[in-house]
Amino acid sequence: MTTMANSLITRAIEDGVAVLTINHPPANALTPELLVELKAAFDALATDEAVRVVILTGAGRFFVAGADVRVLAAIPSGREGTDMALQGQALLNQIEAFEKPVIAAINGACLGGGLELAMCCHIRLAADGARLGQPEINLGIMPGFGGTQRLPRLIGRAKATELLLTGDPISAQEAKDLGLVSQVFPADDLMRQAKGLARRIASKGLLAVRAILRAIHEGGSRELSEGLDLEARLFGALCDTEDRGEGLAAFLEKRQPRFRNR
Repeated sequence: MTTMANSLITRAIEDGVAVLTINHPPANALTPELLVELKAAFDALATDEAVRVVILTGAGRFFVAGADVRVLAAIPSGREGTDMALQGQALLNQIEAFEKPVIAAINGACLGGGLELAMCCHIRLAADGARLGQPEINLGIMPGFGGTQRLPRLIGRAKATELLLTGDPISAQEAKDLGLVSQVFPADDLMRQAKGLARRIASKGLLAVRAILRAIHEGGSRELSEGLDLEARLFGALCDTEDRGEGLAAFLEKRQPRFRNR
């Protein structure tokens, strides 16, 4: 495990899986300093060839409990508020477009900016006691890091509107029923399950993983016909790779493939 001096994030890498743990007591609140560290961490992981999958989680009882209210209270004007929102959105867009799969292991309270951070991850797993929500309206404000845009796309407009306008949190199980998280586990088993899933994905061919992530991310913002065209072109590109031949040969020979990522 590596930790920078006075760092708000710890990083551990094993078996191709990087675990980023937000450690900002007492509630892992998002601050400008934490956002800077998150960006630096993902910038480093993007070029680290030893890392194939990233898990993002929180220390203690919180994933991320939201933005630091003191920071919000200190925003001097609408212009500075817009700038803060755009900076946060840029980081979350970077994570969403990351070429390596990012799994959010939601270990506890996941509220406000915390849920916005989780929603930009490619896969979301939750502990059975976690609570998720966008409570900004209770402070007289609204989500600014993408909550009004990603939540309706993930769970549907009607339920998202209800949650955004009431600020009510939901349980991990309700989040699973809505499709906001894919699986719920006992809290003491969450990281074991997240690492197991990450290792399974890390064993796949890197080129195919990247192509699938690109098809989902870029295709999701296009018309269906354009998304299908993108999928066909990415599929064709993979047909020219050595990994395609190895994967098919391994299947026919009833053995595990040995992908070389080329």
